[in-house]
Amino acid sequence: MHSHYVRATLARISPPGFQGTFSEPKRYPINCSRQGRFVYRSVLTIFVALTAASACEAETGLASYYGGRGHRGEMTCAHRTRPFGSIVTVTHAGQSIRCRVNDRGPFIRGRVIDVSLSAARALGMTRSGIVRVSVE
Repeated sequence: MHSHYVRATLARISPPGFQGTFSEPKRYPINCSRQGRFVYRSVLTIFVALTAASACEAETGLASYYGGRGHRGEMTCAHRTRPFGSIVTVTHAGQSIRCRVNDRGPFIRGRVIDVSLSAARALGMTRSGIVRVSVE
């Protein structure tokens, strides 16, 4: 709308004796991309906080090992939710090892972690392949 039309319309509908000035209301453009980024960051922050909180809990379940992937000779593992680079303690039959998370998995129901071949040897699980462990 043009400002002269707005002023004329407001002058007709204003109460008698009104001496105020008529100006157009301020227009604040809505920047959808800024709002979208804010929502995305908020959701991402909540997700990271919940994931970090759940990562501190101890888990008990089955562990398996893999060979040929990752860094040979290193104590590494694959976990579904723990952050990459974090160190976890895996315990089986009184043996505990510390390994670094560098992969995602396992994606088989009931399993909580996949460990590298060197970690499996340290835990003594290469013969059976799948053992019950505690992950902290």
